[in-house]
Amino acid sequence: MKQYLLETKLLDYNSIEIQKLIKERKWSEVNYKEKILYIYNYVRDEILFGYNLCDNLSSSVILSDGYGQCNTKGILFMSLLRAVAIPCRMHGFMINKILQKGAITGLAYKLSPNEILHSWVEVFYKNRWLNLEGFILDIVYLTKLQKKFKRCTGIFCGYGVATKDFKNPQIFWNNNDTYIQKEGITCDLGVFSSPDELFKEHMQNLNFIKKKIYENFVRHLMNRNVNKIRQSFEP
Repeated sequence: MKQYLLETKLLDYNSIEIQKLIKERKWSEVNYKEKILYIYNYVRDEILFGYNLCDNLSSSVILSDGYGQCNTKGILFMSLLRAVAIPCRMHGFMINKILQKGAITGLAYKLSPNEILHSWVEVFYKNRWLNLEGFILDIVYLTKLQKKFKRCTGIFCGYGVATKDFKNPQIFWNNNDTYIQKEGITCDLGVFSSPDELFKEHMQNLNFIKKKIYENFVRHLMNRNVNKIRQSFEP
């Protein structure tokens, strides 16, 4: 288990920002299950769903951003878990870009790669590894999305969601696996001891020009689209 508790460049859990948060929330003082639950709920709902500059950011930077997607929220989640002695690792995948349709639109969607690097976090609990992916979308965003598409109760794919049960997706943790994008997976890349190891072997399929367009233009459009859903009027 030692390798699943190590600090890394991306999992910088001894940083001032991470340690301050843990101390404020008193996560070190609760039992094993509560550590996972409280940190899971924090990353899901208090770190908003959104698109950062890139995937390979340190957890302290992601915490400062206050938002993230699958890979970046996963980095923060892992860093917080390891900081309170919970073993965890990262499982890498590729997902179909159709999962992002609605968050990304128009020409930007057409020019984006067909497959996108994705990950979830595996946490060691009661002598087995649990798959935790349901922390990607904050509850406010997901609830507004469900209201926008209130007639959909089964399969839904788009706006950062890929689930067979849109009305009741498996996002709440209580000793179980959680998922919100699993149905969009096209390829399994395997398990990695850290996000650093995942990104050594796999990165988003963007050339230099597309990468700069994403960083400076596309991600801001995506965040605006996501925020429009989150801030939508409720009649």
